[in-house]
Amino acid sequence: MNGAATARILTDQVRGAVLLPGDAGFDARRKGFQTAYHHRPSVIVRPDGPEDVVAAVAHAAGAGLSVAAQATGHGLSFPLDGGVLVDTSTLTGVTVDARAGTARVAAGTRFTDVVDAAARHGLAPLNGSAPGVGAVGYVLGGGLGLLGRRFGWAADHVRAVEIVTPDARSRRVTADSDPGLFRALRGAGANFGVVTAVELELVRISRIYGGELVFDLARTPDLLERYLGWTRTLPEELTSSVSLVAYPDLPLFPARLRGRLAGHVRIAHTGDARSGECLAAPLRAIGHLLSDTLAEMPYTECGAIYDDPHMPHAYLGDNVLLRAVTPEQAAAVTELAGAPGPVPCVVDVRHLGGALGRQPAVPNVVGHREARYLLRVLVPLMGAEPDHADRMRRAVLDTVAGQSVGGRCQNLVYGRPPGPAEDFWEPADHRWLTGLKTRLDPANLFRCNRNIPPAAHG
Repeated sequence: MNGAATARILTDQVRGAVLLPGDAGFDARRKGFQTAYHHRPSVIVRPDGPEDVVAAVAHAAGAGLSVAAQATGHGLSFPLDGGVLVDTSTLTGVTVDARAGTARVAAGTRFTDVVDAAARHGLAPLNGSAPGVGAVGYVLGGGLGLLGRRFGWAADHVRAVEIVTPDARSRRVTADSDPGLFRALRGAGANFGVVTAVELELVRISRIYGGELVFDLARTPDLLERYLGWTRTLPEELTSSVSLVAYPDLPLFPARLRGRLAGHVRIAHTGDARSGECLAAPLRAIGHLLSDTLAEMPYTECGAIYDDPHMPHAYLGDNVLLRAVTPEQAAAVTELAGAPGPVPCVVDVRHLGGALGRQPAVPNVVGHREARYLLRVLVPLMGAEPDHADRMRRAVLDTVAGQSVGGRCQNLVYGRPPGPAEDFWEPADHRWLTGLKTRLDPANLFRCNRNIPPAAHG
């Protein structure tokens, strides 16, 4: 079927826009935050509501085409080539039920909007370090958040999922209506359809103590080792990470950072400012600070803690979940972070444990909860060859050989680094998910993701 025929069929069936290659806006809508990779669909559907998604999925299934959904594009994992792209950025909105402590979040909504809507009721969502990302994609991948050690994974707090499944049915899935699919959607959701909205539990948080301490690693080369020691006695109310960044001597970076290897310790503490100050005191005592922004803040300012980039760019990222990091490994990671290269490399360690290590009352497929730390490497691709980025990725992850619990976090894998997709789930869960995929999506219609192929496609 040619493009014009496809457009006619879908235009007759949907209220939203249908775009083909060459149409105004087609190239803009197929791209996302990740500029190194983008979809190459044969058609884009910009739905006006769930019924348009039903029409798009039904058309794709009938034509033997694959389907992908994209809102902001931060988590693009496997580009669509020739199929139907459902641009869910058109589906936006947040409805807070203050009495129930929940929010219904449409698929194209960014977490900044959820944070603002919840704050009006003294509540907060379990968003990540960059509130500008799409809420639904983040939650489907597990959701490693700013307050994770206190409240767990964002997926643990999903109450309902509104989804168009591969059979082109619009469904509201809950623990009661379909326990199996509900379990799978919270941690592997992109494999089972186009999610149009989620209902999330909110937490009663309006203020936190947070910010960052930035160290000059030329004067504190053992910062990573000392940070790891500090984390061993922290209460669950404090979630933190440390990032090591070698800054080129270029005007686009703040003067205090140019030409330095800096260590950024980020903190989010749900207790009061006084207890936060006491917990942070051992870090401040290290000295040689380039900046200190730790303070009490309204939760609506939580994005300032990491101050992640807002502009789309090209990057490769990977991570590994760990039992521990030895002093020798910490020294090796620090040395690699400071190694000369064409672009700055970001290496960070995130402190896990606490509620992140416990299954919720209604289990899901977010696994490897025994991990105590996550080691991530992020390499911008602007000005760097992909093979350089991949060498850096492998070198950093190789430093912690033997400490892995056997998994990775979906939320912090960017681009298409090598590695089996089954790393994202426990072996038993992956086998179970394969069976569910075989039953619900035997043609692997939804495969442009961290894919779980049905048994016939294995």
